[in-house]
Amino acid sequence: MSGAPSLEALAEAVGFGLPARYNASRLLWDNLADRAERPAILADGGVWTYRALTEEAARIGRALLDAGVAPGARVLLFMDDEPAYPAAIMGALRAGLVPILVNTLSPPEMVRFYLEDSGATAAVVSEPHAALLSAARREGTACRHVLLGADWAEAPAELPEAPSRRGDAAFWMYSSGSTGKPKAVVHRHEDAAYTAATYARHVLKTGPDDVCFSVPKIFFAYGFGNSVTFPFSVGAASVLMPGRPEPAAIFAQIARHRPTILFGLPTLYTALARHEAAAGADLSSLRLCISAAEVLSADIARAWKALCGLDIVEGLGSTELLHIYLSNDETRRKTGSAGRAVPGYAVKLMTPAGREAGPGEEGVMWVRGLSAARTYWNRPEKTAETMRDGWVYTGDRFVRDEDGFYFFKGRADELVKVSGQWVYPLEIELALNEHPKVRESCVQAVELADRRLTIKAWIAPAEGVAGDAALGDELKSYAKQVLLPHKYPREVVFLASLPKTGTDKIDRQALRSLDAARDLEA
Repeated sequence: MSGAPSLEALAEAVGFGLPARYNASRLLWDNLADRAERPAILADGGVWTYRALTEEAARIGRALLDAGVAPGARVLLFMDDEPAYPAAIMGALRAGLVPILVNTLSPPEMVRFYLEDSGATAAVVSEPHAALLSAARREGTACRHVLLGADWAEAPAELPEAPSRRGDAAFWMYSSGSTGKPKAVVHRHEDAAYTAATYARHVLKTGPDDVCFSVPKIFFAYGFGNSVTFPFSVGAASVLMPGRPEPAAIFAQIARHRPTILFGLPTLYTALARHEAAAGADLSSLRLCISAAEVLSADIARAWKALCGLDIVEGLGSTELLHIYLSNDETRRKTGSAGRAVPGYAVKLMTPAGREAGPGEEGVMWVRGLSAARTYWNRPEKTAETMRDGWVYTGDRFVRDEDGFYFFKGRADELVKVSGQWVYPLEIELALNEHPKVRESCVQAVELADRRLTIKAWIAPAEGVAGDAALGDELKSYAKQVLLPHKYPREVVFLASLPKTGTDKIDRQALRSLDAARDLEA
């Protein structure tokens, strides 16, 4: 990978620069100079100005320090998308602490894992989740302090900035991965500002009059950028909605708060486009609709444009890079592609032979950029595998066309041989998603009792469609026709809906577990 641009050259190309001493809380505090009375957060409970949010952040940071939390200590944040959440992140950063953002849908055993793995000495928790961090559940861990809203209400509303440096560890996010326990991705103070200077500036083109509404939650790296980094970096506003992202509630939020940028996932746009409230929804405030994390089907892209007149702009990012590094944009896009390299990032596809793939040739993607994490906490082997010489090895297979657009082909380890022929499950999944009787699907290779592999599809039928044997046969025939005769699911299972992760992706592990449980019952 010699000859690739250095991190410094990539940063210089987008005009990015920070002083050596820099604390990421400035993303919030810098708005006090001339935007103090502008709205920072729009929520059903009211509007929070930048002044009010900064004071709340200061109170949380002071309350943590006053409780005896030592500078540099890690603080677990188990919070809903409410104004106190970005305030807790920024307050902890300014106090010189390291906030850890975790999924609020985590079961008790996973919360325990986060506490033990991170060594967090304190936690800030939304009231509905307080029981998950009771003294009994924390016993035997390093966590001695748990703060709820009332615990910082009387704290001083001023907080000096800790003397952090731009390369110091600032915050953690857990990357779920496909197998095993989650890995803690350690990000630095400069990383969030870099995503604002690259993706937000060059693709979103955010300005102070924008209102950002991210349905993916703040604990998700994608949601953190959408709801916190990007609006705060320009003095714009963010819509925060706690609770599950039900279509009717989302339409209500759009009508009430009039966002200009909507951030979602393919599963969200599928649910919205096919919901009964879609036809009467007021989407006139939107100027940009963003999708990431998974491939968007062409029929949903068409349905959404028919609904609101806007193309969905697709991109791809990761927790390790903190946000999106490949993206389409408003003027240049190709449906089904992850887009082109975002300014400020270098992308290469490498063949198994170790050379760079050319246009039309498949390779595994490597990415570099200043926002890339350098380490996983306490995972030296995974760090060595993923973070190599300033590059992040994604493990994703792509093809780049002559115009520089990248098309996802699956994971490097997903190629499976079925009946003597190679198959990519994702290719079948994308084909099934185009069928008018399919709402969404998940296709995976599964092992039979004799250790052979077969292809299985879990399908949620479209509204009003019966998931029966006849539809299963129809979908198998359809896959054979649009792909190749051997590329079809040997087994089809119909579910009313597919399980989702906390980031609203299809939960592939849950589907496998569901099958395992059924096998045991049988």
